[in-house]
Amino acid sequence: MHDNNETRLSRTEALLGKDAVQTLNDAKVAVFGLGGVGSYALEALARSGIGSFVLVDNDTISVSNINRQLLALHSTIGRYKTDTACERLADIAPEAKVVCLNLFYSKDTAAGVETQLAGCSYIVDAIDTVSSKILLAETAFRLHIPIISSMGTGNKLDPSRFEVADIFKTSVCPLAKVLRCELKKRGIPSLKTVYSKEVPHLSCRPPASIAFVPSAAGLLIASEVVKDLTAG
Repeated sequence: MHDNNETRLSRTEALLGKDAVQTLNDAKVAVFGLGGVGSYALEALARSGIGSFVLVDNDTISVSNINRQLLALHSTIGRYKTDTACERLADIAPEAKVVCLNLFYSKDTAAGVETQLAGCSYIVDAIDTVSSKILLAETAFRLHIPIISSMGTGNKLDPSRFEVADIFKTSVCPLAKVLRCELKKRGIPSLKTVYSKEVPHLSCRPPASIAFVPSAAGLLIASEVVKDLTAG
């Protein structure tokens, strides 16, 4: 039996409270990377009531994405991930404000992206490219925007091994090791991350993957963003 007085966020409000839901509605979150991790983080944030998004990705959906990426369907192969994400958000949260930037985040595009980060409440880094992750961490640090960064999820099988930790307290993850070194060189004292303590089963390229590992990382990221935004 359905309660006609319920809204899209009634159950969320019952859990978090009215003030927290309003805080989420007022928030603006930038999601960089809409693949296996980013697509699930975005979905959970949209369903949690985030009111405004900036989405950054230049990739198109391929058949090999279907095994793990929320936006990947046979009907979306060949389409830009940003376009598909915008359509999906419109069906989940039609009142949400969404800016889609179909580009690769790099030094060449960073200035243009930065103009869209004004008033940003949080940044989700689900980028694969190391240089882009470093650049985004530098940008967030300079602009004083909270950020959470996904470490490697490829070649792994156990979603229960993910943890939230500062980059300088991570272990095992090869990507985290590289970032620790690079961020230390740049004088960046901290970076919140989601990383796995699982030793990779393989070392193949491109990384092997399965549906329930990157999705778990994305949902954990969304959880951290919601908790941080509503903590005060």
